[in-house]
Amino acid sequence: MLHAIIMAGGSGTRFWPASRRATPKQLLPLAGDCSMIQATRARLGAVTPAERTYVITSKSLVAPIAEQLPELREANIVGEPCRRDTAPCVGLAAVLVAAEDPDAMMLVCPSDHVIEQHDRFAEAIQRGEAVLNEHPDAIITFGIRPSYPAESFGYIQQGKQLARHDAFAVECFREKPNAETAKEYVDAGTFLWNSGIFLWRAQTILDALAKHEPEMHAHLQNIANAIGTPDYDETLQREFEAIDGKSVDYAVMERHSEVVVIEAPFDWDDVGSWQAVSRLHPHDDHGNAVVGSHIGIDSKNCIIHATPGHTIVTIDTEDLIVVQTADATLVAPRTSEERVREAVAQLNRREMTDLM
Repeated sequence: MLHAIIMAGGSGTRFWPASRRATPKQLLPLAGDCSMIQATRARLGAVTPAERTYVITSKSLVAPIAEQLPELREANIVGEPCRRDTAPCVGLAAVLVAAEDPDAMMLVCPSDHVIEQHDRFAEAIQRGEAVLNEHPDAIITFGIRPSYPAESFGYIQQGKQLARHDAFAVECFREKPNAETAKEYVDAGTFLWNSGIFLWRAQTILDALAKHEPEMHAHLQNIANAIGTPDYDETLQREFEAIDGKSVDYAVMERHSEVVVIEAPFDWDDVGSWQAVSRLHPHDDHGNAVVGSHIGIDSKNCIIHATPGHTIVTIDTEDLIVVQTADATLVAPRTSEERVREAVAQLNRREMTDLM
């Protein structure tokens, strides 16, 4: 059976000051009326029931996520003892799922994507299941046809097409490119954006970790052996903390012998920074993307985000990000959005934890 895994452990620092430790971006309504994680769960509802949906997050977010997703079982919202990147995250999910269903398929999704076409999303997953039934040892990823030469996304190069399927062997993965290289990828026509959505059998990812990351797998196996025993919580804490964290891309995807990419038939956006607001919300006559109340006088191409009951006024401004919350305001050139993380680091150094 198919089980869905929502990865929701990120801190969303690039969305400061709206995103905070207690309420990171996955708990915020950045692209609609519901939060990002609620939208993710609604989308997954088209392919898996609530009882086969898991959330892997940080310990501090278990309670607020449970409040936002009351349909999930308490045991299905799992708090990692510490942050260890995505390979341990999916490995932990795999041992939990395999304990219930040794033959399980796992659909792994980040909690901060925007995919509004739920029917097309379900269609893509069904295509992936069909591929997996014929190629049980495959790891499947879903690629997005580039609409522009993005520098903020990773890329997947398509290789040979699989027989009887509209799917391709992965030739290689490419990290986030510079502008010139991104244009080359788009012009080539064989590169897709890496969506970070994966489909595999639980046993396949565990076998891959055993082969490529044996120390990580050993810790995960110790956790698996403790499931259902009185020592489980203590074992999870000890063994997970001992793992050397790595991304699933480095640990497995770039090393597995059978990786397949399916071009997704749905529109997609990775809501990674304030620039996403410009892509996801309508613009006024001067190119400003506005959430909340805004008065612009000779203001162009700005991203404005105001809390309810507050009005932002801009005069003679262009290409700015302006974000207002109850206790902090961000003003920055759009080209400097990556430096928002530096502001969060400054807050940390100054021990201004109430703003983090």
